[in-house]
Amino acid sequence: MLSTIKLYSYGPRDGLADLSPFVLKVDAYMRFADIPFESKPDYRNSRRAPHGKLPYINDDGKIIPDSEFIIAYLQEKFDVQLDSKLTEKEKSASYLIGKSLDESLYWCLVYSRWAMDDTWGYIKKAYFSSMPYPLRKIVPLIARKQVLKSLYQQGMGRHSKVGVLTLTDRSLSALSSLLGSRPYFFGETPSTFDAIAFGFLAQFICVPVDNDANNLARKYLNLVQYCDRVLSRYYPD
Repeated sequence: MLSTIKLYSYGPRDGLADLSPFVLKVDAYMRFADIPFESKPDYRNSRRAPHGKLPYINDDGKIIPDSEFIIAYLQEKFDVQLDSKLTEKEKSASYLIGKSLDESLYWCLVYSRWAMDDTWGYIKKAYFSSMPYPLRKIVPLIARKQVLKSLYQQGMGRHSKVGVLTLTDRSLSALSSLLGSRPYFFGETPSTFDAIAFGFLAQFICVPVDNDANNLARKYLNLVQYCDRVLSRYYPD
């Protein structure tokens, strides 16, 4: 009998399985592929993670970090056929577009959450309210300072707010055009790319925060309907 895979996460919040797009990506992938797993939410998980970041999985003692490597491991182990109907060009495009979300839209999301004051209160409560006093007072200030430094070093933090929102909207507009009127990005059923796309889009569309970045995403009706479709089918609870 196969053991149940354990997915280490930050934990659910406001109807989403996780506020990390990378955790949500893996969570969605396993649901799309019908792979049994057990979520292990704890704000301390990142301290125990091999790379100091979430997610990571434990498969009967075998630890796999990083969402991309986790998905590759699961695909091979369970012979997942989510992409079997995609052409080679579609597989290549989905990989490259997925990397653009990982490497570009991700930093737009980070900026919207940690640099914008109208979102910071929500993020501070979501990530740090479960910490004991006085950590929940001290740690958020230190963490925000570190994230803002990382944003600047990466380059996104050197842009103005208008510049970041412009980059955000370009990615969202491209995703909306790619999806069009189809139920999923490459057809009638979800592919690996859908796990990546949902992992990110849900962070902008489904989190109950009214900021400029989230409102940009919500103007694309097909993306809103897409998130609703995934939530209704794969996250009925």
